[in-house]
Amino acid sequence: MPNPNVPLGAGAKPDSQADAVIAAHAGAPGGLLTILEKLQELNRHKYLPIETLKYVAQKTGTPLSQVYSVATFYSFFNLEAQGDHTVCICRGTACHARGSRNLLNNTKLMLGITERDSEKVSVTTPDKHFTVRTVACFGQCALAPVVEVDREIYGRMNERELRKVVGKIGE
Repeated sequence: MPNPNVPLGAGAKPDSQADAVIAAHAGAPGGLLTILEKLQELNRHKYLPIETLKYVAQKTGTPLSQVYSVATFYSFFNLEAQGDHTVCICRGTACHARGSRNLLNNTKLMLGITERDSEKVSVTTPDKHFTVRTVACFGQCALAPVVEVDREIYGRMNERELRKVVGKIGE
């Protein structure tokens, strides 16, 4: 299990795990991506607080603006705390045509998320148990609508089946 104190949540201090990740990958091709990915995975809530971005910039000698640009360019990175479980719903054309908007809205309702802003890519329940995210396309259009739950892909998803999958997690 990841160390819940690593790295650099609000008010936290840098520790040896963060330093080891930075030392192992700084200067390597794609090193910044790897550093950010590993630090996000070490964070209990799977996100990169601004303190982490500042620390990475300082330790690698990379301008903060560049670190921030990388963290915001790739949809894999989160700048806000994520839930313990993730439901990711495809909003690509094929999935949209086959009902992904309804899946998204009904999933939010099922989890008690009152956020209705369809433009928001990620929203987390107040108890931090679930995060509901959208993605532009999983590249599995023949299986539309496609949903990913805790990194497992489900094709031809419908509301009833999604309730079952999410319900099993909530037990």
